[in-house]
Amino acid sequence: MTASAAEPPRPQGRYPKGIARRQEILDKAIEVFAKRGSRKTSLRAIAQEVGVTHAALTHYFGSLDELLVEVYRESERRPGSGKQLPPDASPAMSMRISAEENRAIPGLVQLYSTLNAMALEDNHPAAQEFISARFARLRESIAQEVRDLQESGHLRTDLDPVLVAALVIAASDGLQTQWLLEDAVDHAAALEMLDGLLRGGTPPSS
Repeated sequence: MTASAAEPPRPQGRYPKGIARRQEILDKAIEVFAKRGSRKTSLRAIAQEVGVTHAALTHYFGSLDELLVEVYRESERRPGSGKQLPPDASPAMSMRISAEENRAIPGLVQLYSTLNAMALEDNHPAAQEFISARFARLRESIAQEVRDLQESGHLRTDLDPVLVAALVIAASDGLQTQWLLEDAVDHAAALEMLDGLLRGGTPPSS
């Protein structure tokens, strides 16, 4: 996972009992995905692990990609470690902190990677819409962070903020995938090195 961008408000239903039941299912689904990631992902398999019927899961979430999107959105809404970043922290440093937190929940990191893969397929519109919108929000928010840091003298001024935003996201997501495949990959250290390059300083030694 990368650092969270602002998410749209969670959908509200007409009936309080239905909303509560949907949230209960979602809470259990998050626990399941946090433990086992997105292996053997099907609505029927997830329903069995969550402890509900396939019909109930379909009723509240409609399709597999809709469920996965809601699980990931809900996990992002939940508070993290609360670690405070310095005011001059670059986007790469923010991503590094997120990377450190993500190591504790590899199942949800795997879920995010699954959503990215699903977004490239035409038959998963919910995943495609979610990932495309998330990237757009992240690029916009990170680019503004870069502009602010450039104005305050904390980041190199010869860099295009929009390209920096795209590069930081690509670096974080790519390193995350490598870490899932080989946990010896030091995601956090690589982003710390990128932070040094963006600031124009000497990359930290290993």
